[in-house]
Amino acid sequence: MVRSDAEQNKARILEVASAALATSSDATLQSIAKLSGVGQGTLYRHFPTREALLLAVYRKDVEALIDAAPRLLAAHPPREALRHWLDQLAAYGRVKHGVAEAVHAATRADLSAEYYDKVTAVITLLLDAGRTTGVIRPDINADELLLLVGFLWRLENENWEKRAAHLLDLVMDSLRP
Repeated sequence: MVRSDAEQNKARILEVASAALATSSDATLQSIAKLSGVGQGTLYRHFPTREALLLAVYRKDVEALIDAAPRLLAAHPPREALRHWLDQLAAYGRVKHGVAEAVHAATRADLSAEYYDKVTAVITLLLDAGRTTGVIRPDINADELLLLVGFLWRLENENWEKRAAHLLDLVMDSLRP
């Protein structure tokens, strides 16, 4: 049984690591431990290597992205919910871009396979809601939308947010019926 303070430490480390990696892919374990308010020993008990921490951040971010779609649809009209979800995907993409080199290709492929069906299912949920209300064109599927937003993983840091927002506006325009 895991103690509640240990779970809180782990959650805090993941939150800090996610924020730190969004800022710089060079964030060190020492800096993450310090910002988390835990000692290095505590960090290493939860995440024995940098790769273990990066994988945990990856999983946490993907799961949050998956969980967001139904909540967004409950709170917003379908087209707006899709855009909010794509904005969250963009934020995730920025972190993933920053740490991609640290997570080996084989590991990334395993994780992609682990989450791909779940991600395409929530994209389908969002697209279907928009199609049902007539605000999303009927001839696009989840795989195609992922291809359209693939630029998110290739944008450079300079003017990243502005460029991502503009390009996502173009994608959203292309989804109109």
